[in-house]
Amino acid sequence: MVNLPVRMIPAVPYIESRFDEFNALMFGGSLPKVPIVLGRAASYVGQCTFKTRRRLLRKREYYDFKLRFSTRFDLPEPELEDTVIHEMIHYYIKLNGISDTSAHGKVFRQMMNDINSKFGRHITISHRSTQEQREALIDKRPRVHVVAIVSFRDGRQGLKLLPRIAQRITAYHRVVGGNPGVAGIEYYIEDDPWFNRFPTSSAYNVFFPSMEEVREHISGKVTLKVTRSKVEIID
Repeated sequence: MVNLPVRMIPAVPYIESRFDEFNALMFGGSLPKVPIVLGRAASYVGQCTFKTRRRLLRKREYYDFKLRFSTRFDLPEPELEDTVIHEMIHYYIKLNGISDTSAHGKVFRQMMNDINSKFGRHITISHRSTQEQREALIDKRPRVHVVAIVSFRDGRQGLKLLPRIAQRITAYHRVVGGNPGVAGIEYYIEDDPWFNRFPTSSAYNVFFPSMEEVREHISGKVTLKVTRSKVEIID
C-alpha cells in the first residue's frame, strides 16, 4: 500500500512548530520569532511581508515582519513545509539586509538550492498552484447561470455564461447568432456550481472547454427560447 502525504490547511500552531524546527536546523537558530498571519487570499500560498524605512545617513531598514499563509489551499504536508521554508529564506535575507538581484535572485536561489541539497527538500522559487488547488478555489455554492452553447459550422462548440438580463441575452443572440460561422445557439438556466469557474459577461466571445464535460453539467431542466428581441422560459 502506498502511503500518501497528509494534506493540511495552514494553522498557526503547526507553522510555529515547523518554524522553530527549521530555524534550528537550517538557519542556526538566527531567526527571531515572527507573527504568523492566516488569511483567505487566492493570489498566494505563503508570503513574507515587512515594512521599510530609511533613516538619515543609514541603510534601508526592514521591520515589522510577518509570515502570511492562505487557508484556501489544502496542501500535502511536505509542500506546506517547503512553503514555510521558502518564506523563512525571504525573512532571513531581508532581516540581515542582504542585497539580492531580485525577489528570487542569486542569493535566494543559492540558499534554496543549498537547503534542498542538504536536507532533501523540494523548495521552488514560486508557489504556482496546481490544477487541484485551483479547483479548490472555485466557489462551490449553487448560483443561477444563463448558459449558452454555441455551435459553429466547422464542428466546434463553445460555452458562454450570460447576464440574466433579457436585453443582454437577445443582443448576444443577434450578434453571435447572426455570425455566418455560427450554426446555432442553445440556451439553458443552470445552477450547477461547476459553471462558477467561468466569468459572466456580455462580451461576444466563447470558451472552449471539453464539451463532453460541459454536457455532464447541463441538466436541461430549464431551457430558454431566444429570438432577436425576446427571451422565453421553457420548462
